[in-house]
Amino acid sequence: MSEPKVTVCCTVNGQKVEADVVPRMSLADMLREELHLTGTHLGCEHGVCGACTIIVNGAPVRSCLMFGIQAEGAEIRTVEGLADGDTLSPLQRAFWEKHGLQCGFCTPGFLMLATWMLEQPEPVTEERLRHVLSSNLCRCTGYTNIVRAVTAAAKEMGKWAESAAA
Repeated sequence: MSEPKVTVCCTVNGQKVEADVVPRMSLADMLREELHLTGTHLGCEHGVCGACTIIVNGAPVRSCLMFGIQAEGAEIRTVEGLADGDTLSPLQRAFWEKHGLQCGFCTPGFLMLATWMLEQPEPVTEERLRHVLSSNLCRCTGYTNIVRAVTAAAKEMGKWAESAAA
C-alpha cells in the first residue's frame, strides 16, 4: 500500500513550485527527488555536517532535518539559485578563484551558509566568519581556502570589517 501524499506549495529560487510528497519525506529529499534540484547534498542525514544547508524564509536550515510538508508557503533558496544564468555570484566566483573546494560535496552547504552570512546587516570579521563556518564539515580542504574565498567575496561586496583584535 502506498502512503498518501500531500501537495506542498512554496517558492524555490524565486519560482512558485508544487510537490506531492509523503509526510515523512525530508525537505532535502523533496528538493532532490521531486523538484530535481540536486545541488543540495545529503551527507550525514542527522543535521551535523551541513552539506544540506539551504536558506528557508531568510534563515540557514539543515534541510535533512525539516520535513518537506513544513515548507508549505516558504521562501526557499538553494545553491542552484545563486548564479544569475551563467554569471556566478561573487561568492561562487571566489570559491572558484581561491580553490575553496576539492571534492565539492560540502560546497553547496558552505555556499548557502556563507550567502546567508553575507546578507546579514553585520559586517563580516574573521572571528565571525570562522564561527559561522565551523558549523559545517569538510573532509578535504582543511577550511583555509574556504575562509579565503568567503573573505574575498565579503571584501568584494563591501561586507568585510577588520577584526577588533587586528
